[in-house]
Amino acid sequence: MGLLCLPKKRSYNTGKTAERSGMKMKTTILLVDDEVKMLEATASYLQNEGFRMVTATTGEDALTAAKAESPALVVLDWMLPGMSGIEVCRELRNMGPYGIIMLTAKTEEVDKILGLEIGADDYMTKPYSLRELAARIRSVLRRIQGKPEDMQSMQRGDLTIIESKCQVLKNGAEMILTPTEFKLLMTLATKPGIVFSRLQLMKSVMHDDFVNYERTIDSHISNLRKKIENDPANPQYIQTVFGFGYRFGDKL
Repeated sequence: MGLLCLPKKRSYNTGKTAERSGMKMKTTILLVDDEVKMLEATASYLQNEGFRMVTATTGEDALTAAKAESPALVVLDWMLPGMSGIEVCRELRNMGPYGIIMLTAKTEEVDKILGLEIGADDYMTKPYSLRELAARIRSVLRRIQGKPEDMQSMQRGDLTIIESKCQVLKNGAEMILTPTEFKLLMTLATKPGIVFSRLQLMKSVMHDDFVNYERTIDSHISNLRKKIENDPANPQYIQTVFGFGYRFGDKL
């Protein structure tokens, strides 16, 4: 199949032509990059890998496409005209539990940490291998998609955690968590009372490339507490064990 062509009257492509031609796309990926040639080449490669591709060249159009197409994962360039990739990432996190992989030419450690702290699930620097990108996409999807055969829910206090749906309910109301936040919650809630170090949590929820950025766990924990705790300053679910890490309350 040839390269995806961006339509002239709008700046994102839904890839439905490929569906009508008989190709069955199991998972929708939104690819956002203002470098059109790279966008087309990457979209073509990922489409041949079995994904249904939606593309956008600006942050504003990326948000429009995300609302219209509900992708499972967004591959997002950091450097976009107008609205930056960081701003788009923040907005996506308010919209739904999308998987997010940031793409950027930035190589400084502080930039990687910033990308992770605002909610990205993975991070790749340009130039990147298309084969590695496809592997990273599948890795993130495995983390955020539940196992079809595992439909049981876990009850912890007012929280109902449904692993197969990556869903968390508090008193029946759904809490919108990022994939990383959900994985953190699952890791801790599965073993109430057991203390996990930051490094253990990092290894359980993030790509191996980021195991040295243990302090990013603190940011994810802080964001998670704001969503699930009645009083984030005095948490009952996710408790800090000073000098070591975190544990899930065992007296709920």
